[in-house]
Amino acid sequence: MTSASTSAPLGDDGTLDGTGPGALSIALVSEHASPLAALGGVDAGGQNVHVARLAGALADRGHRVTVFTRRDATDLPDRVPLRPGVEVCHVPVGPPEPIPKDELPPYMPAFGRYMAREWRGRPPDVVHSHFWMSGVASLQAVRGLRLPLLHTYHALGTVKRRHQKDADTSPPQRVACEREVGMGSDRVIATCHDEVLELARMRIPPDKVAVVPCGVDTDQFRPDGPVAERSTAVRYRLLQLGRLVPRKGAAVSVEALGRLPDAELVIVGGPPPHLIDQDPEVRRLRELARAVGVADRVRFTGGVAGEDVPPLLRSADVVLCPADYEPFGIVPLEAMACGRPVVASAVGGQLDTVADPVTGRLVPPRDPEALAAAVADLLADPERRAACGEAGRRRVLSRYGWARVATATEAVYGAVLAERGAVTEVA
Repeated sequence: MTSASTSAPLGDDGTLDGTGPGALSIALVSEHASPLAALGGVDAGGQNVHVARLAGALADRGHRVTVFTRRDATDLPDRVPLRPGVEVCHVPVGPPEPIPKDELPPYMPAFGRYMAREWRGRPPDVVHSHFWMSGVASLQAVRGLRLPLLHTYHALGTVKRRHQKDADTSPPQRVACEREVGMGSDRVIATCHDEVLELARMRIPPDKVAVVPCGVDTDQFRPDGPVAERSTAVRYRLLQLGRLVPRKGAAVSVEALGRLPDAELVIVGGPPPHLIDQDPEVRRLRELARAVGVADRVRFTGGVAGEDVPPLLRSADVVLCPADYEPFGIVPLEAMACGRPVVASAVGGQLDTVADPVTGRLVPPRDPEALAAAVADLLADPERRAACGEAGRRRVLSRYGWARVATATEAVYGAVLAERGAVTEVA
């Protein structure tokens, strides 16, 4: 145990004090999902938001946070202040250019060695890795330094393989590595209860697992504020937001639109707007829209800046989240925080976040007819839509604000440090 790790005081309730001299130095490791990245790309989505917001909320509690992410452009400085108390360190491994995340495993040993060198001189009190490859690199880095390691998977290879089968592009070693990371970590922080069941199937001991959900910025995402312009050609707007990959279920939304004649569908995410016509997933969805007869009612915005997301959500009558599977799913929370009803597939973290029928509806995945029926019921009842929106906002405020998530995460850090301190004293 390093002296840095034993110096952080614990409060009477076992959580970290988080203020003054007791503040922690925290390393968040997110190898492919930089908190600085533009959202909506193939590999840029919920994890980027999670890491950025968690870092900020921990800093708000007095901690010093450094996010380690891979340098993917030549013009990126070594270190970039993200906000007071948070710094992003660009790790120079692999070519300084975007690389699909499934091609990054060969660079993880060098990633781990870089962090180990950094931490020999200035060891963090806590290392918290995000996604399996970050876990591999972090596990290597902490072994010689005996630093406490916590891990959040964000997605599990077992789940991806089950749903995508032969279409799964994950490296073959992923599942074995995920189990190694889970066994080697002091604690796994699961983001939903469905994940806890998956971890048990992987034989990760239950006493290694704590549940802390993802969060949402309730100041940025709120019912009042600017609203994106809407078409006057149709009565209702449906909106789907997220990475433009098949498993997110945009095809289900397009097919459902064929049963909703008074609505348009706005699909937010993907490459920058000037490249949208070249994207293979956009081409596939446009061809489907033509086949269904709704091409004139489907619009693709491409990737958008973070500040443009709340106005788009506020412009929707219903927000759709019909993923085949969803490890957690931040979009339902963002929509609920903006006071909008959600229709989501009954999978993964959405089983925790969307309260059916209070804040929206849960429907079977890959079922356009069920999605359309649930949406139609909401569109036909404006009072119910408003009630769902108000209930969704209340639910987010009571459970999913980043201050609450950071406090819960801090408590897990505190429990790990207390356990390590007890072991050190016994030794």
